[in-house]
Amino acid sequence: MYVVTGEEMHRIDRYTMDEIGLSEHTLMENAGQAVVRQLEVMVEQNAHFLVLIGAGNNGGDGFVISRCLQEKGYRVETWVIPPASRIKGTAAHHKHIYEQCGYSFKDYESNNQLFREALASKNIIIDALLGTGVTGELRSPYDHVIRLVNESENQVISVDIPSGLPSAEGGHYTEVIKADDTITLQSLKLSACLYPEGAYYGQVTSVDIGIPNRAFIEQRVTRRLILQERVKATLATRDVNTHKGGAGKALVLGGSSAMTGAPIMTTKSCLRSGAGLVTMAVPESIHHVVTQHVIESMFASLKDDQGEILNEALKQINWAEFDGIALGPGMGRKHRLSLFEQFKDVQSSLVIDADGLYHLQKELASWRGEHRLGPTVITPHSGEMARLTGCSVEEVETQRFSISKAFAKDYNMYVVLKGPHTIVTTPSGDQWVNTTGNASLAKGGTGDMLTGMILGFLLQHEKIEDALCNAVYVHGKAADHLLQTHDIFSVNATDLISVLPKVLKSLRY
Repeated sequence: MYVVTGEEMHRIDRYTMDEIGLSEHTLMENAGQAVVRQLEVMVEQNAHFLVLIGAGNNGGDGFVISRCLQEKGYRVETWVIPPASRIKGTAAHHKHIYEQCGYSFKDYESNNQLFREALASKNIIIDALLGTGVTGELRSPYDHVIRLVNESENQVISVDIPSGLPSAEGGHYTEVIKADDTITLQSLKLSACLYPEGAYYGQVTSVDIGIPNRAFIEQRVTRRLILQERVKATLATRDVNTHKGGAGKALVLGGSSAMTGAPIMTTKSCLRSGAGLVTMAVPESIHHVVTQHVIESMFASLKDDQGEILNEALKQINWAEFDGIALGPGMGRKHRLSLFEQFKDVQSSLVIDADGLYHLQKELASWRGEHRLGPTVITPHSGEMARLTGCSVEEVETQRFSISKAFAKDYNMYVVLKGPHTIVTTPSGDQWVNTTGNASLAKGGTGDMLTGMILGFLLQHEKIEDALCNAVYVHGKAADHLLQTHDIFSVNATDLISVLPKVLKSLRY
């Protein structure tokens, strides 16, 4: 499924109409009927609906929805919020069909008090007020109506997008419908993947309204959701004659006297993710600690000072021995590390996380000016991305898609921007949005565990983007699985590692 802005969706609709030949009348009819089919799954037969209709195409969808609900025997009150004379074009066409079928609507302007009384009774509100083209402050009467709806105790189901909410990044908004559910049309709208905007959508369900896939391809939409069907189809398999060397040789480089656990969790999750051989390279001063916690890996002790690896110690390692390297978990920041000089001629996959991103930020000019031989993956959270880009954390949060895309293209890196709806961005600008995970992941160590999974998956998959998408999906899926037995506050990174075998197995059938 694609993720689009309102402007992109408008271009896709126009292409579908002008080039493919599906009329706007047909698409609106399809949309309304698809929403009603979904509503039948969600509500009981005795449900009472209030359908709130605006002047644009979202309101046109509302006329189709109201008509189809009444045809199926539901009790429906239809309210047109703006003056009916403002309803034009295709929306007016479906308003005409609605009336020709013998159905009526109430006019908000002349029935304010009656509208309040309707909101006071137990109803399901269908929000078909405003679509994806909204920007800035709302005009009357929409702002007032949205406040009344939010103050009511009714279930609210928005059509396509909660009214008042921008569809893209960085949009300004004031009054927004707080939906319990949103039935989005064909494609998820980008603001559903941002926070706090995403919270207004409630539970999101997508319905197919008949727009051909070609329309998205021709309009060069490059954002998609990572769905279970894709993961199952691309999850790596193993030949019967594979040996441990053929399953990939991994190096986990990190750790310090203050953070001994981070490389341990990265190593354990890398092993659980399929790596054939894993070596953990840590400071000499903590070697005796980490060896007590991991028995399946090999170890390398590196010269350190004050409990952290020295730059000169990196020269001890023969990078060519490894198919993939993860650098940064628990590494510390006391000593300057020259990462580009070390890795520019290394063909192995390189995953940079945690403190590795701190060292990367200090030498970004080198990475931008010359690309290294092997693929580079970075896995920042919003704070780390802010330091890498010079933006504020707030800017990163409100522009997650555009900022990660610009960075990936500028530095020829794969960017895994962590958070709710983790975004995977390729150097070419393609983006994938994760659909799994929950707030239990807001805990130290879960990022270290993801780094190990990414490293392990990179060694098993032929395509880098498949490895990254599958790793973030399975990582979130493990967190979702744990909520069946754990309270959301009690999930630890080690719990995630322990359920990886069960989650992975569930995706193979």
